[in-house]
Amino acid sequence: MSQEIKDAIQDLGNTFAEFKKVNDERLEAVEKGDSTAEYDSKLSKIEEKLDSIEDVNQKLVAAEQNSLDIKEQVEKLETVLKRPHSGVETKQVDEYMSAFETYCRKGLEGLDPVEKKALTVSNDSTGGYLAPPEYVRELLKTVTEISPIRSIARVRSTGQRSIQIPKRTGQFSAQWVSESGTRSETTGYQVGLEELPAHEHYALVDISEQDLEDTVFDLEAEMQSEFSEQFAKAEGAAFVSGDAVGKPEGFMTNSDVGSVISGSDSAITADSLISLVHNIKSDYGRNGVFVFNRSTLAAIRKLKDTAGQYVFQAGMDLRGGAMATILGYPYVEATDMPSIAQNAFPVAFGDFRRAYMIVDRVNLAVLRDPFTQATTGNVRYIARRRVGGQVVQAEAINKLKISAS
Repeated sequence: MSQEIKDAIQDLGNTFAEFKKVNDERLEAVEKGDSTAEYDSKLSKIEEKLDSIEDVNQKLVAAEQNSLDIKEQVEKLETVLKRPHSGVETKQVDEYMSAFETYCRKGLEGLDPVEKKALTVSNDSTGGYLAPPEYVRELLKTVTEISPIRSIARVRSTGQRSIQIPKRTGQFSAQWVSESGTRSETTGYQVGLEELPAHEHYALVDISEQDLEDTVFDLEAEMQSEFSEQFAKAEGAAFVSGDAVGKPEGFMTNSDVGSVISGSDSAITADSLISLVHNIKSDYGRNGVFVFNRSTLAAIRKLKDTAGQYVFQAGMDLRGGAMATILGYPYVEATDMPSIAQNAFPVAFGDFRRAYMIVDRVNLAVLRDPFTQATTGNVRYIARRRVGGQVVQAEAINKLKISAS
């Protein structure tokens, strides 16, 4: 630091000391009832001398760009000297002055704990406002787990409230006959109609107009992303366990889907998985997929034989990577599948593309309503989606039940 700045600092200290002395003498005169004209004149001259403090401030800022808190302390001293009744205690100012002078001569390392406290950034009023934190324009989000049933089911779109699909419900049997035998009608062929309605789900969010105007984030884009994510989560859960009342039917709740028991009241067995795979028709098995949640996958991977070896080991693809298969069939982790428990159905297997159909009527419609909540200063966002889903071929999939018999 230059000698000129050091002299300015010393002059500031001397001026302040002179001010305190004259002001104390004036206060004694007031208490005695004597005239204070002489002291008022001296204080006026001192205040004229303090006009040079602005120059000192500019030099300090230029010399110490990384010490912005110094300026605040000098300004506080200036306020006290010009306005003695500003509310700042003299003792506190003395501490700032001492710490400030030591810092200028010796740097931060030369301050003792008391002086460091006087200039700390942990307190807003003593320098913290001059050291703001960095604001990161990134929104931290936890992961939203979604059951990816769409990836294995059959999906189609429609422009109507529902779709109807003819379905064969009965078959005749071919009969053997001799060359001249009598041929009678083979009966039993029947058809029905499978109807899949499109159900609606929605989300409603109110955001204040000031929040939309002032936030550093694009809240409308954030809401669009959140709507998509939450709708996907809701429909994924319905495709697994929906009750078909105002929502899609889940493949786990369809009463026509067959099941295989595990042979244990509390665990999955390797034999039961093999039985599950072979309990559906071969044509369905060729495109079979396992569906279970992550905890069930862990239990399956932990299965061991009598020699203590893991029953299921990850295979390798042509690139040397691990293949996600069980018994040679791929699997899908669906967070909405039940966990392993007595009488629960934690595993499903089959050809889901033939067993389950999803119908999309309205993908995602978002209405921005600035009128309904205008009197409260809010903008309302209403998102809706129409989708249906149900089991159309129950025999194409089977479930595994945790049960001894």
